[in-house]
Formats: sequence, C-alpha cells, structure tokens
Amino acid sequence: MAQLQNEMARSGTVVRPGAKVDEGLRAYMLRVYNYMAGGVALTGLVAYFTAQAAMSNPAIAQAMYGTPLKYVIMFAPLAFVFYLSFRVYKMSPAAAQIAFWLFAGVMGLSLASIFLVFTGQSITQVFFVTAGAFAGLSLFGYTTKKDLSGWGSFLIMGVIGLILAAVVNLFLQSSALMFAVSVLGVVIFAGLTAYDTQRIKDEYYSIAGDAAAMTKTAVMGALSLYLDFINMFTSLLSLIGNRE
Repeated sequence: MAQLQNEMARSGTVVRPGAKVDEGLRAYMLRVYNYMAGGVALTGLVAYFTAQAAMSNPAIAQAMYGTPLKYVIMFAPLAFVFYLSFRVYKMSPAAAQIAFWLFAGVMGLSLASIFLVFTGQSITQVFFVTAGAFAGLSLFGYTTKKDLSGWGSFLIMGVIGLILAAVVNLFLQSSALMFAVSVLGVVIFAGLTAYDTQRIKDEYYSIAGDAAAMTKTAVMGALSLYLDFINMFTSLLSLIGNRE
C-alpha cells in the first residue's frame, strides 16, 4: 500500500489516507467475487441441464458415461486450469474472460453426474452450507491481520496429494480412501479460501492503475476462489450428501 501511495504522490495525486485505496480495493474485490459467483452459477446451470438431458435420453448418458468421452469430460477442466495459469497474462483481457467462462461451462459438464448420484434436496443443502462456510472463511482472509502466506506451500502440496489420491482411487474404488480424500479436501480448500482471499487482496496493490492487468488478475483470482468453492462443495457433498 505504501508503494502505491508513494507512486500516486509522485504523480501529483492527492490521497486521503485509506480512502481512495480502500475504495479501489473494494471495487476490485467485488469484481473478483462477481466473476467467481457468475462462474459458479454457469457451472450449476450447465450441470443441471446436462443431467436432465442424460436422464431423459439414454443415448446421451451412454455417450457421456459409458465411452472414453467420460475421461475427456473428467479431465478437461484440469486442462483449462493449466492453460489459464500459464497463458492468462499473455491473453487480452477479453480473451481471459472468455476462457474463464468456457472453463466454468466445461466444469458444469464434469459435475453433471452429481445430479445422477445425489438427491436434489441434498445438493441444495450442501450448496448453502458451502456458501456460508466460504463467506466466513473469505471474510476472515480479507480482514485478518495475520499473514497467511506461510500456508501457501503446505496447502498446495496438499492439493497435489489430493489429486494423486483421487486419480489412484479411480482404479482402486476404495471407500476408505474416498472418505479420507473428502475429509482432507474440506480442510485443505477451507484453508485455501482464506489464503487465496488474502493473496488476491495483496496483489491489488501491485497492479492498481493498470486496467488490463487488473482484469486478468481478477479473472485468475476468481478462478482460485471458484476452485476453492467447488472443491469444498464436492468434498462436503461426498461426506454428507444423500445418495439417490
């Protein structure tokens, strides 16, 4: 913040301490949350209507879940995450936003199966539990004076471990391993929600004033929070959801 205020002072801009910077930060964080919420909404709509199509048309269900296409649907979101992570800062702001919305839509295809496995009431209940937990954790990350940067490497290693365990369990089909992955998933993505919120907040001060950089960084911030939310939701659903 001090660096930003010094730069504004050198340019002749008068800054009332804490006022203009905080207004800009609030607007930036609101933009991140709007992207994230829009992505979650798009994913939910695509997942719901894809599931309805699969339930009403056995040919669609067979194509999606009984052929190698299921692996494409399963791993396509991960490919999008890597693509955005490595390419977003070389894209135009518009292209970065389009890539994010495409990712959210593809994730909806991947998550359509939850409507075939869990009851609608259970999905709704777990969604609101996740939304409440996410809001509290993100608020903590935004307001805490504690430096959460030390959590980063530990949590990222945890995510890598979860991915490897989930891939292994595709072949083992172990209920015990699935339970362990779900429990750890809730804990790890809860921690990442607070960590990512503070990280996104801190990043604002290094890009404030650069409209293109702010758009692309907001997209990546929204992607991080989106993944935290979706993974916490699916982990909770696996733990406490009622199956059809």
